Amino acid sequence: MTMTIIAAILYIVTFLAGFSMLFLHSLHMFQQNSYKPNVQRKWLKEHAGDMTGRSLAFLLSIPLLLFGGLPGLFAACALNLLTAWGNRPREARIPLKLTKRVVRMMVTAGVVTGAFLAAVFLLQNLLTHDNLLLSVAVPLFGVLAPEIVLLSNFMNRPVEKAVSRHFYREAEKKLESMPELKVVGITGSYGKTSVKHYLYKLLSAKYNVLMTPGNYNTTLGVVITVREHLKATHEIFLCEMGARNVGDIKEICDLVHPDYGVITSIGPQHLESFQTIENVVKTKFELADALPEDGIAFLNYDNEYIRRRETGKTSVTYGAEYPGCDYRAYDISVSSKGTSFKMKDGSGKEWEFSTKLLGAHNVKNIAGAIAVANRLGVSMEALTMQVRRLEGVEHRLQLIKSPRGLIIDDAYNSNPSGAKAALDVLKQFDGIRILLTPGMVELGEKQYEYNKIFGTQAAGAADFIILVGEKQAKPIKDGALEAGFDPDKLFVVNGLKEGLSRADGIHAGSASKVILLENDLPDNYL
Repeated sequence: MTMTIIAAILYIVTFLAGFSMLFLHSLHMFQQNSYKPNVQRKWLKEHAGDMTGRSLAFLLSIPLLLFGGLPGLFAACALNLLTAWGNRPREARIPLKLTKRVVRMMVTAGVVTGAFLAAVFLLQNLLTHDNLLLSVAVPLFGVLAPEIVLLSNFMNRPVEKAVSRHFYREAEKKLESMPELKVVGITGSYGKTSVKHYLYKLLSAKYNVLMTPGNYNTTLGVVITVREHLKATHEIFLCEMGARNVGDIKEICDLVHPDYGVITSIGPQHLESFQTIENVVKTKFELADALPEDGIAFLNYDNEYIRRRETGKTSVTYGAEYPGCDYRAYDISVSSKGTSFKMKDGSGKEWEFSTKLLGAHNVKNIAGAIAVANRLGVSMEALTMQVRRLEGVEHRLQLIKSPRGLIIDDAYNSNPSGAKAALDVLKQFDGIRILLTPGMVELGEKQYEYNKIFGTQAAGAADFIILVGEKQAKPIKDGALEAGFDPDKLFVVNGLKEGLSRADGIHAGSASKVILLENDLPDNYL
């Protein structure tokens, strides 16, 4: 075997290594973009500079292959290895999950790549005796790794649709076999996951309850929950319903046919996909529209968008501010140790509730859970005991004691209302108060405005502000500085770890540190 053949084989091996790493990175982002081609294309456009840098070594290898001879071939191998090294999997907030769909895409991409390489070698041997085709076509194919992800997804669409239809029908049949099961749909721009968890605890005092786990709030997530977790012994199914587009809630309702619906809030969330707040309102109320004639819609009347919208269905209202609510929390007392409030039942009897959960905004969510549980037959007396036992939802104003100080973990999917509520909680604590945040995303054209307002609010709540990411930081920084915040106490860092290290370096003297982690963007926003 000649040195040239050895070098050629080595080049193909190293090319496949570089291509595979670039493909996996793009596939990881595609998964975080919910396997939506349009979202992925937009992401690729926004990150064109980064993606060019990730594949630049492939382009640099073309002149080496064309004009460098044998030394150039070995140099191109080195560049391929550089591509592999630069795109190697690194620690991620949300790692790539090797789902069956991902494996199928990897197999399809492998077949496409193998067919391409075979065609290149065949055409080169048939049509030319030099290396022009190989030297140009193969590196350019490597640069197209992100497009190969989209191509693999497109080629697999018939299979994915067939698999989805099969799983959907299985879930549908399982639900149809349980006519006595009561389904409670829960949706909202924010608060839905908290209400789901609180309601699960309150209803469990009397019923066998299943809830959708984690953020399994898409149609696929609900299908998985029903197929894998729903049992004949379950009496109530709490189904969280998320949405990014008009029709998403209706699609879930068409599967589960909810008997009751809870709309926790409406606000400027996912405006990049919804475009207008009117579309958000329309989508959230798809849940109320889907209820049967004897169904009940539980509505947070503290929210103006909800209050203004007629449902045409029997409604039960709750809140903490609007005076005409059916279930209204009042005399709210908030401290760093917890929250207490009062509420009257239908007969006018007053009940006192206390919880170790932080923040007045949590009272609204608890009030909604109390309203549903009470209407489903759980006594107010039992509910007072259950409310005392409520635990905080992970990454939602979760208190964590650590060697670096007290951490308020509110890292899940921040929004304007929730971010302000988190700052209000931070104010309740004594000591050196530190905000660590990358700000908010998916707010469309309002993103700069809302983040600037957040910065203004942060200036009045935090002693130090640490912002993650130069691009994300600008509007928050602008708002904070315009509000008179000390620029020497505002820092911009590149990542969460660096931010925590910066917080560690803040001298607190004899005072304690309280660190609010507000939002933690997934990897596709970095």
